[in-house]
Amino acid sequence: MSVIPLGGGPEFDRIRAIARRLGAHAAELGDDCALVELGATTLALSTDVSVEGVHFRREWITPQEIGWRATAAALSDLAATGASAIGVLVALTVPPAEQPPMFAALMEGVGAAVSASGGKVLGGDLSRGEAISLAITVVGTVERPVHRRGAQVGDRLWVTGQLGGARAALEAWNAGRTPLAGARERFAKPIPRIDAGRWLAEHGATAMLDVSDGLAGDVGHLAAASKVALVVDIGSLPLHPDITREAFAARETPGVFAARGGEDYELLVTMPREFSGSEAISMTCIGDVHPGTGVAFFEDGFELNISGYDHFA
Repeated sequence: MSVIPLGGGPEFDRIRAIARRLGAHAAELGDDCALVELGATTLALSTDVSVEGVHFRREWITPQEIGWRATAAALSDLAATGASAIGVLVALTVPPAEQPPMFAALMEGVGAAVSASGGKVLGGDLSRGEAISLAITVVGTVERPVHRRGAQVGDRLWVTGQLGGARAALEAWNAGRTPLAGARERFAKPIPRIDAGRWLAEHGATAMLDVSDGLAGDVGHLAAASKVALVVDIGSLPLHPDITREAFAARETPGVFAARGGEDYELLVTMPREFSGSEAISMTCIGDVHPGTGVAFFEDGFELNISGYDHFA
């Protein structure tokens, strides 16, 4: 999730107003990472906040999983830029009644996630508050940064992995059910696609971002940044198998269910038309880039009106 997401609708209007007030102090905003050139090195920097009661509940996942999940979400921004991880800084807030074992468990999850991506815990801060909160700042380096704004007419739209697993778990918990194991894993222990992001950057990706607000929302961010129109075939989305094994999607088709689900942390990427896929990465072509603006979603020949997650709704 970008600190300042670029897209359309009420959320973008509110954040754009904030960005205007930053004035001359603001750098160029809108990508998943800020890019800072230091001689021959380009640093990729981003920050992401995970808050108890907003992004997770303690009755759903363990402290270690809370730490992993928060860190993976932040590292996913590096993946979306094609960057490698150096490490993370962690600003941790916990209720005053919590004991040191809770802090240790949270940080075990943080450390495991960043280590799995090739980085280290670089430092941070600890404070007390009403609920658990982790503000994770990621630091990486990138040789060929990929932005959201590079999609070209004629490119094809691809997505890595599978979609909808995290939402399947969330729907189960909210309905008082225990999620299926695979769906729970996608929610509790998402995998930032660092290696995939680097591979895609090296093989001609023209625009890229991570799927954090739901594909239906994030595809609009990419279209707006690149000033193109995107046509998406909902029926072609790669679905997590646990969507259809219970009645999670009874009120909508499995494809729409997956498109509306957030926090998959897969990569949405445009590639030149001649690109035909990868043996190194699980990828699915889901649409095309056209002249114009906006996004059109189709399923079985019918156009749909769907949207992703709005943080301020």
